[in-house]
Amino acid sequence: MKKLALVTGGTRGIGAAISQKLKEAGYQVAAVYSGNDKAAEAFQKQTKISTYKWDVSDFKACQEGIAQVVKDLGPIDILVNNAGITRDGFLHKMVYDQWADVIQTNLTSCFNMCRQVIEPMRERGFGRIINISSINGQKGQFGQSNYSAAKAGLIGLTKALAQESAQKGITVNAIAPGYINTDMVQKLSESVLTQITQQIPIGRLGKPEEVADAVVFLASEGAGFITGSTLTLNGGQYFV
Repeated sequence: MKKLALVTGGTRGIGAAISQKLKEAGYQVAAVYSGNDKAAEAFQKQTKISTYKWDVSDFKACQEGIAQVVKDLGPIDILVNNAGITRDGFLHKMVYDQWADVIQTNLTSCFNMCRQVIEPMRERGFGRIINISSINGQKGQFGQSNYSAAKAGLIGLTKALAQESAQKGITVNAIAPGYINTDMVQKLSESVLTQITQQIPIGRLGKPEEVADAVVFLASEGAGFITGSTLTLNGGQYFV
């Protein structure tokens, strides 16, 4: 029986690449999204991957959503916490909602999702949890105190949950991508993109598929001795 992977933010950008790569690797996949129905419908039609809509920042919605996935497809073996938003601004001008929205969607959602799957994983003696952090959670970023805090928090959560779960056959790891060539990044001006690529020793943006390949590896049996780790994937822009 195929293992089931659930990917949040799984129908666009990096999440879509992760969902597709996991399917190509032989997993059954469920992709969660929150807002763009048109994109999700197109993604499901193109990939034949099951899609589910709920707000991952809402604990009850995660309870109900995961219950539906389990009813439809079976127990979740692999959880990829990829959903994220930005609400950039200087802290001295940031309003509360800018802070709270990012923390809730990028960090609290990880608790919301992990809490639903961790007990069944412990009972079955197997699980893979992969949290998508960011280079900016490692080094910080001007104008992104909220985003950097949330992504750094994911790394701390990863290390703690890995220790709690290791003896139950569950690995918990993070991936910290640098600047990846997604639609969101392509909306930046050409001059800003040039400045970014000049900071990357490899000399280019990353590809969503490169992040997805790392997820597939961490989900595999071959990565069973890796837990509590953060894989940096940034073209040499920042070393930890």
